[in-house]
Amino acid sequence: MNEATAQVVHDRELAAKVAAGDRRAFDAFFKEYFPRLYRFTLTRVDNNEELAEEIVQRTMCIVVRKMGTYRGEALLFTWLCQICRNETSAVFRQRKLEQREDIPIEDHPAVQAALESAASDDGRPETARRRDEIANFVRVTLEHLPANYSQALEMKYVQGCSVTEIARSLGLGDKAAESVLSRAREAFKERFRAIWNIEPNFIVD
Repeated sequence: MNEATAQVVHDRELAAKVAAGDRRAFDAFFKEYFPRLYRFTLTRVDNNEELAEEIVQRTMCIVVRKMGTYRGEALLFTWLCQICRNETSAVFRQRKLEQREDIPIEDHPAVQAALESAASDDGRPETARRRDEIANFVRVTLEHLPANYSQALEMKYVQGCSVTEIARSLGLGDKAAESVLSRAREAFKERFRAIWNIEPNFIVD
C-alpha cells in the first residue's frame, strides 16, 4: 500500500467515525483540519484573519452534516478544500466583495506541459486517469505546504509576480523572499517526487 492509498484509508475511517458521532474522532478531526483549512483560506482572503476564521467555521458546520457522504474518492483534505472554496465564494457573494480569480496551479500552461510529458495522451482511459491524478496531486501538494510557501509559489509561477512583489506580500525583504521561494520549491519537489516518482519539472530553479 503506497502512501496516498494509506492516507485515503485513514481518511475514510476518520470520516466514518465522525459521521457516527464519535466525539474523540471529531476532536481529532477538528484539531488536525481546522488549522490547515484556516491556512488554506487565509491566502484566499488577503490575509483577513477574521474573515478566514468565519469561513472555516462555516465550512466545518457544513462538513459535519455532510461527513457521511465522503466516499474517499479524493483525500479528505481535498474534499474539505472544495467545500471551503464554495463557502468562500458564497461569503464573498453575500457581502458583495470582489473575489480574486487566480488560475488554479494545475491549469497553468507550464504545469499542463509537465503533465502531458509525464503521461502522454495515447487515448487509453488509464492514461487520462493518471494525468488527472497527477493534476490533482499538484493541487493537493500545494495546499499541504505552509501558507507562506504556497502563497509564494502561486505568486511566482501562477501570477507571474516578481520577487519584490512577493516580498511585499509576505512582509519580507527581497533576500528573505528569495529564501522562502527556494525552500518552497524544494518542499514541493520533495513531496511530489516521494509520492509519484516523477520529477516536477514545471517548478524551475
